[in-house]
Parts: sequence; C-alpha cells; structure tokens
Amino acid sequence: MEAITVPIWNGWLPLALATLFITLTTRLAVVLLFYVGKPLPPSSIKRHLTTVIVLGSGGHTAEMLNLVAVLNKDRFCPRWYIAAATDNMSLARAKVAEESGMGQAEGSMLQGSKYMQIYRSREVGQSYLTSIGTTLVAMVHALWLIFKIRPDVILCNGPGTCIPLCIAGFCLKVFGVKRVTIFYVESIARVRKLSLSGLLLYKLHLADQLFVQWPQLKQKYPKVQYVGRLM
Repeated sequence: MEAITVPIWNGWLPLALATLFITLTTRLAVVLLFYVGKPLPPSSIKRHLTTVIVLGSGGHTAEMLNLVAVLNKDRFCPRWYIAAATDNMSLARAKVAEESGMGQAEGSMLQGSKYMQIYRSREVGQSYLTSIGTTLVAMVHALWLIFKIRPDVILCNGPGTCIPLCIAGFCLKVFGVKRVTIFYVESIARVRKLSLSGLLLYKLHLADQLFVQWPQLKQKYPKVQYVGRLM
C-alpha cells in the first residue's frame, strides 16, 4: 500500500497558531491587570518623555493646546503633534503656539516639536459601511506611526483620530515593545455622558487615566478621575 504523506506544516501550523493565541491572550491579561492605570516604577521614569499629542478640529484643538500650555516642557519632550490628514488648521495652530513661547524651555528647544498627519477613520457624514475600510487603513497607519515614534505618553481629548493611535500604543504594551502611558481628558463640553471616543477607551480599558471635568460623570463612570475644570 502506498503511504500517504501529510505536509509537515499541517501538523505544526495549528499548534503554532494555538501557542500564539495563548501567548497573546496571557500577555493581554497581564497588561490589563498589572500595567494599565498603574504607576511606573521609579527606576523606569526618564527625564524626557516622548509625547504624542492628538489634535482634533475646532474645540478639541483649543482645549488640547490649553492643556499643553501648562505641561512641563522640559519633561514632556520631544512633542509629536498628530492630526487628521484633512485637518490642516490644527497643526498650524500648534506650530504657532510652540513658536510663540509654549516650547521655549531648554529641553524643548533641544528636542524640538514635530507635526504629522494620520488618515481619518471616518469623515463627518460618512456611512458606517464604508468607514470599515477607512478604519482599517487608519489603524495600519497608526500602528506605523506609533511604532516609529515609540512614545512614552499619548495625550488625547476626544477626536476619533485618537482611537487608532491609542490602540497602537496599547499594542506596544501587549507586544512588550514599550510601556506607553495613555492619558485621556474628556472635553469640558461633555457634562452628562462620555463622548464616543471616551466611552470606547473606558469600556476597552485602553487609557491608563481617564479624566473628566464634571462630577456627575464620575458618578456615572466610577473608574474615571474627576479633576474639576481644566480649561
């Protein structure tokens, strides 16, 4: 009887996939339990923290620039400002703010500020069906940007652009590339409920700290941090 040969990969491929799945699942559980929301050990705290600042359009950018204005510029540098590819005004405003004195601390002058754009997951009025493809493109672009920058901190406050970037930062933790701390500050305009971006980060446990500016939000979402009015 002629022997039937089975390709070797038919045997080890399922085992490899199962091992990969178990490894990633275990790593995800470890990150959620011991890393998200936990302070960095003193030995790992650096003098300069590479910071990604996500800008949205209109009010989001105004609020974010108000927050950046009070940052310790020697500590949070270099600063990478990222906005949607269709949003040129936000990056222009960030450049003006930096050049007018926001980034004139010694460390900031040495490190500089950088400005980049990312594909939007969904344009205003775009159907949810067609947004599936654009979301995938935005996710790939976000992964490339974050793996390139490898930030210590991601600071965002609501625009949909921040979701792919936060997911990419979280992936760096899961893959053991770098521990990225994600800070989300909910807009002052959100009084009774979180924005969609805030809700996603809250439900998926992606943000290390999620700050709100109204006490009723703390009552509705117990895991957020109420800090009062910031701007």
